[in-house]
Amino acid sequence: MYISVAIDGPAGAGKSTIANIIANKFDLMYINTGSMYRAVTLMALRNNVDFTDVKSVCNLTKSLEMHFEGNSLIVNGEDVTEEIRNTTVSNNVSNYAAIPEIREILVKLQQDMSNKYNVIMDGRDIGTVVLKNSPLKFFLTASPEERAKRRYEELIEKGTSVEYNNILNDIIKRDYIDSNRAVNPLKKACDSIEIDSSKLSINDVIELISNYIEDYIRKCNVN
Repeated sequence: MYISVAIDGPAGAGKSTIANIIANKFDLMYINTGSMYRAVTLMALRNNVDFTDVKSVCNLTKSLEMHFEGNSLIVNGEDVTEEIRNTTVSNNVSNYAAIPEIREILVKLQQDMSNKYNVIMDGRDIGTVVLKNSPLKFFLTASPEERAKRRYEELIEKGTSVEYNNILNDIIKRDYIDSNRAVNPLKKACDSIEIDSSKLSINDVIELISNYIEDYIRKCNVN
């Protein structure tokens, strides 16, 4: 029996950071599904493929060979981990991620991974679609202001010149798009455990999630 852990939540809630640490702690394969959508967006932008041209976006997506090496996402032999986090990709990813056909392609790939390995995935529709049968589902959130503050500090630390209000407006816009798209919108699964991290440290969140996973492993006798 394989362990599958689902972490959903809006942009900037800290899903990737938390999932990565939990993966290392419990020796799980970390699959950053958001990075996969970002990779599609990056490659589409590089090739001037607009999100309205669904057929071309689908053909492009099918041509991509994606796999994770530790914390890095490799696409067609290139490490795109840093580039997919740039502002241009962030501002466009919701449009590409909302394409039903793209979601279908990537969801199938993600589910195949979960059938072969002990995994933890984070994204927008993990608990509701990708790993809907997982017994370990978490919905990680925080106020838009707190998420914008974290993103602002992250970018400033990297030497990127940004405005806090622009980041906040982008997050609010992304929240709306992600929550109102026609296919697999961002929403909390009915059996998901919600964690508001607005006033919690990373260690606080890790401890909460770890306790649930440890209880599950103990009860189910999972090795």
